[in-house]
Amino acid sequence: MDHTTIPKTGLEFPRNMPFARWLDVGRHLAGAASSSAWCLGDWLNYGEVSYNGRYREAIEQSSLDYQTLRNYAWVTRKFERHRRRENLSFGHHAEVASLSEPEQNYWLQKAEDLAWSRNGLRRQIRASLNERADKPPVQKTERSTDPVTGAPSPEGLSPSIRICFTPRQLELCTLAADRVGTTVEEWAARVLDQTARSQVGMEP
Repeated sequence: MDHTTIPKTGLEFPRNMPFARWLDVGRHLAGAASSSAWCLGDWLNYGEVSYNGRYREAIEQSSLDYQTLRNYAWVTRKFERHRRRENLSFGHHAEVASLSEPEQNYWLQKAEDLAWSRNGLRRQIRASLNERADKPPVQKTERSTDPVTGAPSPEGLSPSIRICFTPRQLELCTLAADRVGTTVEEWAARVLDQTARSQVGMEP
């Protein structure tokens, strides 16, 4: 036997299979598992929309576990097909499915760039959440101004401005801030300062 067969009850390998070939089989199996999760999730979502209550009866007559399918379906609804990353597993996507779309994109990009495993991605997210929880809340204040002259009031409080980002803009700004090791707020303030100085001809 010079090939590997995949019966329903498990794998059957030839004797003395080269390591590279064995590793290649593992990669194909991992890809097939991830692909099947996406496909099953899409399949169930289609059935829910198209066949009302009949899809549940069909599932019960099959060998598929309903709760597992429900989990697959939930993750697939969180990611339209163009947002699913081929270089990452279904499990990677499941780890970030409960986050906002910009955060999903941020963490998946990090996992892709740094070749994190699913467990590695999970550890990084948990570490980030724990770090946020340990930080005291930031008290933001605004400086009041004279309604006629626009001059700042004498209280001496730090001024603040509100900036509205689109999800894509927030994603890009977060990535840029992360690369220089700072927060989005600090990065934005620095960029605004540099741009303003350039516009009025001041030295940085």
